[in-house]
Amino acid sequence: MSAGKQSCPICDKPVRPEAKPFCSRRCADIDLGRWLGGVYAIPAGPDDDTSERPSGLDESSPEEV
Repeated sequence: MSAGKQSCPICDKPVRPEAKPFCSRRCADIDLGRWLGGVYAIPAGPDDDTSERPSGLDESSPEEV
């Protein structure tokens, strides 16, 4: 890729300002479908625990309303 020229990450055509960073709405939709389909998912390791409570919340005291 030359300096100043960008290419679409889906099809490598030149980027158009109205669809940036893609060349068209079609390529943007393809990219969105890949995200929603899990193609770009970031793998979680065994140390990743999503069940942790946010800091500052204490199970022993009720939350104030």
